[in-house]
Amino acid sequence: MRILIMGGSVFLGRAITQEALRRGHEVTTFNRGRNGVDLVGVEAVRGDREVPEDLDRLVAGREWDAVIDVHGQVPRVVGESVRRLSGRAATYAYISSISALSDFPERECDESSPLFECAPDAGPEDGHYGMLKAGCERAVEEGFDGNALIIQPGLILGPYENVGRLPWWLDRISRGGRVLAPGDPDRAMQLIDARDIAAFVLSHAEAGTADRFLTSGVRGNITYGGWLAECRAVTGSDAEFVWVDDGFLLDRKVSPWTEFPLWAPGGPEFAGVWLPSSAKAIAAGLTCRPVAETVRDTWAWLRDVPPGERVFRGHGIDPEKEAGILAEWA
Repeated sequence: MRILIMGGSVFLGRAITQEALRRGHEVTTFNRGRNGVDLVGVEAVRGDREVPEDLDRLVAGREWDAVIDVHGQVPRVVGESVRRLSGRAATYAYISSISALSDFPERECDESSPLFECAPDAGPEDGHYGMLKAGCERAVEEGFDGNALIIQPGLILGPYENVGRLPWWLDRISRGGRVLAPGDPDRAMQLIDARDIAAFVLSHAEAGTADRFLTSGVRGNITYGGWLAECRAVTGSDAEFVWVDDGFLLDRKVSPWTEFPLWAPGGPEFAGVWLPSSAKAIAAGLTCRPVAETVRDTWAWLRDVPPGERVFRGHGIDPEKEAGILAEWA
């Protein structure tokens, strides 16, 4: 197959590109060339999807069997890509997000859950991330003349993660000592590897599927305590976890989700965060590797990145703040 990947060099886009090449497809990537590295074997086209002339240059003389749009975040911008690619490919696969569902993370979700209200021609000023993703979905479904495949991933981890969640925990735990561990170690999570989403997307792009799938992994595939224990095991660290109650941390203005990545305190705000249903996707062929494998492979990549060059994108607690809370807790 001939596949165009909008993005294709960073994290999930890289995983999709790598899997497409492994399957023997002819791959074109379209990006600005500012992040990531082009994989050997792709036709790399440089351009900005917000510049109409760059899109015109991309499509000139080219056609594909499928387009996979990994990084579209503004409905109006995605709509421009859709208009130019409609008629030049049979399938348009759009990588959305579980955040496009208005029930998330307060309630359980599946493909029938309502989307946020957002117009398919909305601009960046017209809503938050989840709203704009919902608008992008509508731009694809309403504007593409062909098969529209919508993928709504949950919490994605894996090698080359550019969000900083698992990398921050691996970095922190690798330094050892007393490590503040937030909340309940028995709290069940639901994590998925970027490479498993990549395989699923490509299988359905190959089949010309027109549908939507929530791809959030298997419920309860690890606990928070088990996840941190895997980080300690792969790094060979002597870290000692000190589990601190949710309320104690919230009283000290510790921010959920960011200061301790993927820490979701008990309560209504995060009641459904680990309860999305991937049953439809699993029935359609989604397979999920053990979280331990994801942790191991991510560390194998990260340990080759010098500590001073590791990027966590605002994730992680300040060491002095962590030490102060540990002292208070003791």
